[in-house]
This record gives sequence, structure tokens and C-alpha cells, in this order.
Amino acid sequence: MSENKIASHTRHQIIGDDIQTVVMTLQPQETIIAEAGTMNWMDQHITFETKMGDGSTPNESLSTKLLNVGKRFLTGESLFMTHFSNNGEADQKVAFAAPFPGKIIQIDLSTYGGHIQCQKDAFLCAEIGTKVDIAFQKKLGTGLFGGEGFILQKLTGDKIAYLHACGTIIKRELKGETIKVDTGCLVGFTEGINYNIEKAGNLKSMVFGGEGIFLATLQGTGTVWLQSLPFSRLAKQVYKFAPQTGGRRQGEGSVLGGLGDLLGGK
Repeated sequence: MSENKIASHTRHQIIGDDIQTVVMTLQPQETIIAEAGTMNWMDQHITFETKMGDGSTPNESLSTKLLNVGKRFLTGESLFMTHFSNNGEADQKVAFAAPFPGKIIQIDLSTYGGHIQCQKDAFLCAEIGTKVDIAFQKKLGTGLFGGEGFILQKLTGDKIAYLHACGTIIKRELKGETIKVDTGCLVGFTEGINYNIEKAGNLKSMVFGGEGIFLATLQGTGTVWLQSLPFSRLAKQVYKFAPQTGGRRQGEGSVLGGLGDLLGGK
């Protein structure tokens, strides 16, 4: 098999509204990378291989690959990336879907200085040549209290990348401004944006305000992507109303749930 070409002419189509899929068309011998477990369907001549690393630096040493795998392990990410290639003689398609309801965002890294940072679970897939790395926040406050915003992914290159987020996507262009954001609502941001964590008001507001103890502060000039519904918030609500261990329910509906069990003979 000949060496895979960089998918510089990859075509795409984002299908759907709130539960989207991105369909990528690969020319012969083109390759793209994706997070493990995100593939939805693929044409006959698409093949895939799980590898250590994103393929952006094919000649990197084994120690460097192991270091990158170790960073992904520490952050709870999959240890490997999946490489999808078109080994046929005509265009072939492969589709990827996010693991939860939301939107898929296309980002041309070349238009944003070749570098963005995003939430560690936001990356979906990208053209090969995109470097996917982990960015730990260096400031103590961010590290101790950042929660979902403590560990970020760093995407570098001049290719097309796709992120996925939950809820409605808001794109903000900051021009020397400052915004404060729930850490879970942050999807990503470009160079020129300074990211930090600070307290959410006074002690009473922190304890009883319901907005969390700390907020992310984004300041500078650049682009910020936000999501209206962090998946952690959605999961918390689902868990709140879901049956608990031993058949007990919590929250609203528990009485009706118990009545249903009684009528059902439980």
C-alpha cells in the first residue's frame, strides 16, 4: 500500500440538527484521525487502524509516543487514536457521531493561527497532520479548582478539525474584553485568549448561588466557543430522576414511580 496522503481536499457534510453526524469524503489514499469509538459508518474500502499518536509527526521516537499516551491516560482519554484511510480507487465516505446529543463544529485551524484549545472531551475527528495534545493549566488556582476546565486539549496545525458540544453553540469574538463562564460551558478558544479560574462572588453566592464555586475567566482578543448545556449538567439531571440502587428513586416523580411499581406487582 502506498503512503497515505494528507487529506487536504477532504469534503464534509454535517447531517442532522441536535444529534449530528459529520460525513467525510476521502479521496484514494487519504487518511483522517478520530477519537476511538466515534465512527458511525463507513464505505467498503475504508480501513482503520488504531495507533499511538495522531500521525502528525510520523518519525517521532517511541519514548515520545509513550509520553503522549501517558498524558492521555492521566486525563481519562483513550490511549490511542484511530486512523481511517481510503484504500480504494474512488472516493469513499466515513461518518462520525458524537457520544451525546449536541452540535458538531467545523474549525479550519489555518484561519485561527494554527492553534486552538478546547475541552478535553470536545475533539471528534480531524484531517491527518493535526496534532492533538493535552494542555494542563499551569496556574495553581486553575489546577486545583478548574474542574472540567482544568485539563484542555490543544489542537495544532493548518487542517480541518471537528469538535462536538452539547446544547446550543455560541461563538463569541472578544476584542480585549473579559467574560466569565461556567467551566463546563467552555468548548474552546483561540490564541490571544487568557484563561484562568476565579471565585464566583462572595461566600454566600459561592455556597447558595447554584452557579458553582468557581468560574472560568476568558480575557483578550480572539474567538471563544461556548455550549449552553454541559453534558455533566445533563448527566446530573438524568441521574437525579433515575432509579437508584435497590429500586429506590430520588427527586420528583419518586411517589409516582413507587405507585407504578406497586401496580406492576413489584
